Amino acid sequence: MRTAYGVEMVRTAERELMARLPEGALMQRAAAGLATACAQVLGRVAGRVYGSRVVLLVGSGDNGGDALYAGARLARRGAGVTAVLLTPERAHGGGLTALRRAGGQVAEAGGGSAGELIGRADLVVDGIVGIGGKGGLREAAVPLADAAARSRAPVVAVDLPSGVDADTGQVHGAAVRADLTVTFGAHKPGLLVDPAREYAGSVRLVDIGLPLPDDAAELEALQHADVARLLPVPGAESDKYRRGVVGIAAGSARYPGAAVLAVAGALRGGAGAVRYVGPAGDAVLARYPETLVSDQGPQRAGRVQAWVVGPGAGDDAGTVAEVLAAEVPVLIDADGLRLADADAVRRRTAPTLMTPHAGEAAALLGVAREEVEGARLASARELAGRYGATVLLKGSTTVVAGAEGGPVRVNSTGTSWLATAGSGDVLSGLAGSLLAAGLSARDAGSAGAYLHGLAGRFAADGAPVGAHEVAEAVGRAWRDVRGVGHGV
Repeated sequence: MRTAYGVEMVRTAERELMARLPEGALMQRAAAGLATACAQVLGRVAGRVYGSRVVLLVGSGDNGGDALYAGARLARRGAGVTAVLLTPERAHGGGLTALRRAGGQVAEAGGGSAGELIGRADLVVDGIVGIGGKGGLREAAVPLADAAARSRAPVVAVDLPSGVDADTGQVHGAAVRADLTVTFGAHKPGLLVDPAREYAGSVRLVDIGLPLPDDAAELEALQHADVARLLPVPGAESDKYRRGVVGIAAGSARYPGAAVLAVAGALRGGAGAVRYVGPAGDAVLARYPETLVSDQGPQRAGRVQAWVVGPGAGDDAGTVAEVLAAEVPVLIDADGLRLADADAVRRRTAPTLMTPHAGEAAALLGVAREEVEGARLASARELAGRYGATVLLKGSTTVVAGAEGGPVRVNSTGTSWLATAGSGDVLSGLAGSLLAAGLSARDAGSAGAYLHGLAGRFAADGAPVGAHEVAEAVGRAWRDVRGVGHGV
């Protein structure tokens, strides 16, 4: 599992470690890892380090010092390294001395040559602002970021791209767009959450020995092995009821396909049976005859261990209210989010998982969609707190905020091709099935999103894909995860 820590926790750990190390040792560890990463990039784009042209964009903080010391290491290997200083009087003294001794050059950002240097570079290193930066780039740094974006040189960011918020993933104003971010000691939340994640490019973690406790993480990102440990596997004595039965209350005369797709996801989610309630029973049975269809309403449908309500429900508030009154875990999606009474959700004692996209979350919070998209972590946490529910906020970065607080989970799988009609219905059925199989709301949402994203990758394979194809690929994703997690 990848974990991410807030700025203050990272700084506390750095101070604790520096107190035990010789002066400057921690920065040298970071610089060594950064230089190694830069050398590998140069090997790919220029074929060598010797004779390549490297431009360092250097601010006044420790990130600037990391860049200077890394530049000195590259210069000793024969690279032509030039540091462009935004504030020469505040540049890191030791790093600047090391660069000059290694044969590196220095230029000032205010000079007319900075843009030309960047334009001719084989590699640009962004060391403008550190993890404490807020509010986007300052005016003097914007031309350098623009020049780096125009150049053909890859950009390597030091710790995180300058101009993004390390704690929230928000981007207020101009920021550097990196091809690779080399981060030290721990991931920062902004590296895992859009919109900042988009600016980070690939992310490489350099271990510098920070003493960071697992229970202090702000974010978690599950990996294959983590998901494999969560997935339900039937035992020799299992029957369909022991494996769990998931109820699907979805669809309408106008949107019967939502019911079909939710059932498709549920059938592949590990529960022993899927029970459907709603007006689209004929459409469901025509596609999935193994479904248990009832026309009696949720309360008289029969035994279920979890409910999914809302996909394509139209204005059927009565069904939503019936489901919310059930004493089993409930997943609320799509129209169900609009129809659910907030007080009824808060009164529930069984787990509740809400799965809005940004537009639905914005409506629930009473804000603009852009506000949710720009502050995904804060929005998911706010919704979870208001409703006393676990919230899975779908989008370019899917995040899962637990009703009880704790680290937010960030999904690391997916593809932009998943932005297609019905994809969310498949996810709802899949996660609801995992709820019925016994997973907590947080685990069901996290594992469901992971499998759904992986299935989307497999189904799309670089081309447009339909939601039914995503559902059909869930089995492949499940086997892929289980294979890695269990060595089979």
